[in-house]
Amino acid sequence: MPKPDRETLKARLTPFEYHVCCEGGTEPPFANAYWNHKAPGIYRCKCCGEALFSSEDKFDSGTGWPSFTRPVRRDAVTFVRDDSHGMIRTEVRCAACGVHLGHVFGDGPAPTGERYCINSASLDFEAADGPDGAL
Repeated sequence: MPKPDRETLKARLTPFEYHVCCEGGTEPPFANAYWNHKAPGIYRCKCCGEALFSSEDKFDSGTGWPSFTRPVRRDAVTFVRDDSHGMIRTEVRCAACGVHLGHVFGDGPAPTGERYCINSASLDFEAADGPDGAL
């Protein structure tokens, strides 16, 4: 899928989604679409449709944002140093289109020890196919 330009995204996304995806914003905890979402399926980039995270790797981090132990493929995301807000973090972006997804931290559960803390506003959910809900 081609990388969408900023004007296309501005027309397609809500102003808040645009702020999160294109301006590096953050949505409030516990007040977003997927923080407590439990259905099986794939979380895709809202801007380009790239598969990013699986419900099989989602866990309740207690933070109020969707959290995952890993992306569906390591090359589905890219990492950028973020030294804003007086701290050093690692920003996570969609590798296909470059939009802001959230941050990754080293305090997650096994098997990776990573916690991908992702904004719901940057994701679309695709429910699993099949009668048993398998991925």
